[in-house]
Amino acid sequence: MKPFDVTTIREDFPIFKEKVHDKPLIYLDSAASMQKPYVVIKRIHDFYSHEYSSVHRGIHTLSEHATEEFEQSRVKIQKFINAEKFSEIVFVRGTTEAINLVAQTHGRCHIKAGDEIIISHMEHHANIVPWQLLCEQTGAQLKVIPINDEGELILEAYKKLLNKKTKLVAICHISNTLGTINPIKEIIDDAHANSDHTKVLIDGAQGIVHAKVDVQALDCDFYCFSGHKLFAPTGIGVLYGKQALLENMPPYEGGGSMITEVDLEKSSYREPPYKFEAGTPHISGAIGLGTAIDYLNNLDFNAIQTYEKELLDYATAQLLQVSGVKLLGTAKEKAPILSFIITDNRGQRIHGHDISDILNSEVGVAVRAGQHCTMPLMKRLGVDSTIRASLAFYNTKADIDALIKGLKIAKAIFNIETHSSVISHV
Repeated sequence: MKPFDVTTIREDFPIFKEKVHDKPLIYLDSAASMQKPYVVIKRIHDFYSHEYSSVHRGIHTLSEHATEEFEQSRVKIQKFINAEKFSEIVFVRGTTEAINLVAQTHGRCHIKAGDEIIISHMEHHANIVPWQLLCEQTGAQLKVIPINDEGELILEAYKKLLNKKTKLVAICHISNTLGTINPIKEIIDDAHANSDHTKVLIDGAQGIVHAKVDVQALDCDFYCFSGHKLFAPTGIGVLYGKQALLENMPPYEGGGSMITEVDLEKSSYREPPYKFEAGTPHISGAIGLGTAIDYLNNLDFNAIQTYEKELLDYATAQLLQVSGVKLLGTAKEKAPILSFIITDNRGQRIHGHDISDILNSEVGVAVRAGQHCTMPLMKRLGVDSTIRASLAFYNTKADIDALIKGLKIAKAIFNIETHSSVISHV
């Protein structure tokens, strides 16, 4: 394990040699997708250049080697999140597919009319819509945990929602919009104390990279995450599920590789995880994800968490010194994700898209502006969108200084000449 040094870390990511409008790229959009280290890029290049073959069904050298590498990545993931068995690791396209898979397999089998599913007011659309669809299909009801003005779950309200009808709790580990780190261990324990039939799914799309995840210690029933938010390629993700639950879930899709025997009248299916992996998988994506985990395992995670907390504290303090900036989400426990709005000297809100465009063109800073796939949360906060700056351990305080510089430029532009077409009221 090598010591953490941000200057050395940045050398691992070739993207930071790029320029935007003749300015060094400053990437503050990691909650949307993480940049990729060179080792991951090289591993995928080498696989396609020298090792490529389909997996599982071939007995020639290339296929056997590709299968070994593919399955070794599954084992790496198992160890990374401390799953009990490699068979509890299902490869999917991402967090969204993982949640839909659980909804349409476990959900369709175990949730019926009159049952209840609990989510929260801060969920990503991917952890709302699949449950709405399931409720429409089964007659179940969706219940929502409220949040306070700081962007924290109101746990007393959650405990009151739990009852004998509660069959599933689906909660994000970390809010992609507010950065709030939810007390998921307490949430899981309360759900399981409620009933043996109450299962918990954790949306770990943000949690997997900013928190140390131990699924056995958490005792969650399902945990989902996407590879591209963990420095790996897009199009690959993971569903962790307890072995007993996976064994009792029907297949999600039908096709090759997930069967043991096919007759025209009926087919029989393989054991987990393979019965959920129909068709040719994203082989290079899985291998790239395994390489990303190797990369992370070579770093000091405690040092990373300390450094990201320093960045968050610095960014928060600097943003609050910019007149007109209002931070949304001030939870006591936060990941390095900051959502904010900004107003001009007249008190009128400057649209986030305009701020994002100015940051990009004037200082080379990439941020996200919009609803971040959390429209119910936006309504709860009383805004139509926010600007989001999301950090990772490859960022620096100089990156934050550039953000602040860009915001001041934007303020100056809009305070000199404001156009109604690019301004909206909070």
